[in-house]
Amino acid sequence: MIKQFLMNLLLSFIWVALTGSMYYTNFLFGFLLGFAILWIMSRNDGDRRYFYKVPRIVSFVFYFLFQMIKANIQVAYDVMTPRYFMRPGVVRYPMNARTEMEINLLSMMISLTPGTLILDISEDRKTLYIHVMYLDDPKKFVQETKTGLERRLLEALR
Repeated sequence: MIKQFLMNLLLSFIWVALTGSMYYTNFLFGFLLGFAILWIMSRNDGDRRYFYKVPRIVSFVFYFLFQMIKANIQVAYDVMTPRYFMRPGVVRYPMNARTEMEINLLSMMISLTPGTLILDISEDRKTLYIHVMYLDDPKKFVQETKTGLERRLLEALR
C-alpha cells in the first residue's frame, strides 16, 4: 500500500513537471490522474487496499472539515450574541477504537472540534470522558459521534 501511495505521489510530481504549473489544483489533478492510472494497471493484483482506503480518507477529511466549520459557526454565533446558548456537560463515551493510534487520533479529532474537549480516558482504554459545550442530549451526542466521526475514522484507518 505504501508503494502504491509513493508511486501515486511520483506520478503527481511528474504531471506537475510536465505541465509546468505548480498549483495545488494541478497537483491534485495529477494525483487523481495517477490514482486512475494505478487503478487501471493493478486490476489483476491481489492487493487493492490502497484503492479502497484513499476514497475513505478523502471522505473523512471532508466530513471532519464540515464538522469543524459547523462547530466554529455555532461557537462564533454564541460568542457574538448577547444571550448564551451553552449547555455544558460531561459525557461518558464508549469507544470502538482499540489501538493506541486509533484512540489518539479519535481523541485529537474530538478535541480539535470547537466546543468539545477530552477530559480523561478510562484505565481499560475503552471509554473517553468528553466535556461538551452544547449538550442537549448525551445519548444523541454519543450516537452522532459513533456513527459519524468515529466510524469514518476507523474506516479510513482499518
